[in-house]
This record gives sequence, structure tokens and C-alpha cells, in this order.
Amino acid sequence: MILSGKKIKALLGKQIVIEPFDENQLNPNSYNLRLHNELMVYEDETLDMKKENRGKTIPIPEDGLQLEPLKLYLGRTLEYTKTDGYVPMLEGRSSIGRLGLFVHVTAGFGDVGFAGFWTLEMFCVHPIRIYPNVEVCQIYYHTIEGDYEPYASGKYQNNEGIQPSLLFQDFEKPKAGENRA
Repeated sequence: MILSGKKIKALLGKQIVIEPFDENQLNPNSYNLRLHNELMVYEDETLDMKKENRGKTIPIPEDGLQLEPLKLYLGRTLEYTKTDGYVPMLEGRSSIGRLGLFVHVTAGFGDVGFAGFWTLEMFCVHPIRIYPNVEVCQIYYHTIEGDYEPYASGKYQNNEGIQPSLLFQDFEKPKAGENRA
């Protein structure tokens, strides 16, 4: 089940942390998260899953930044979130999608126990001007059934800023039954 906005508010400071919290961003069954004031873009033309891909940050000025179509931008939420006992999910806001800006289309499923800022995958289908602090996406929470191990030490846990893909680390792990001595 998805938690109501009232339930999200009731669990604040207990099993749900949203910092900073503004009641004006609370919805009937979600909470709007804002875009921080910088983006990251990858520097290489071709990205390689097995390698660390270099990126550079771009500030988003108060008077806005125009995004180029079909280019991947990584942003992050202004809000820090943490959950205990609920599965956080992230979706772009429909008002943003109706402008042709797609936010967090593929990786909206969070892990129970995640703590940090959300890195947002963003791209647009035509030029669009964006601004810092705009409510760009929404977080909502599912209940979880059964025993679970919380996401406590994953590669994206307790992040500070925009997190590029760390998939290359998965290629460095030994496979089950493999000994890397």
C-alpha cells in the first residue's frame, strides 16, 4: 500500500526523514522534492558500463538554464531523505512531464533504509529552461512485507551530491563461488 500524505507527515522524524520539510510540498499521497542548483553531464561521447565515466558539474543560475534535447543530465534533490520500514519511490511530476522534461524515468524504485539525496536522471524532448529549487519530482512510500535487510552500506548510501553511475563497481566484484586472490 502507498502511504497517504497525512501518514507521511505523522511518520516524520520517526521512520521517514525529509530535510528540509515544507508542508506546502505535501500532497494527498506523496511529497514534492525540489531540484538543487547544479547538474552533472558526462564528458565522454560514449559511456562505458565497465569504466568510471567522467562528468562535470554545471551550475543552474537563478535566472534559469536551458537544457538541450536528448542529452542526459544528472541532478539531485535539495532534500535529504531517509526511510526505515518503508520503500521510497520517486516519480517526475506530471506538470514537469507535460513540458517535455522527463525526470527519473527508469530508476524510481528506492531501497528500504536508503538515506541520502536522490540523483535525478533528466532529459528533455525539446529545449526547456529549468530553475533551481523547482518542485521537480515526488517521493511516495510503499509498505513492505516480510523480513528484509535494510540498504545500509550500498554504493549510493549516505551520498552528499550528484552520483554518477557506479555500475562499473559491479564488474569488479567477485562472482558467487569465484575467488579473487
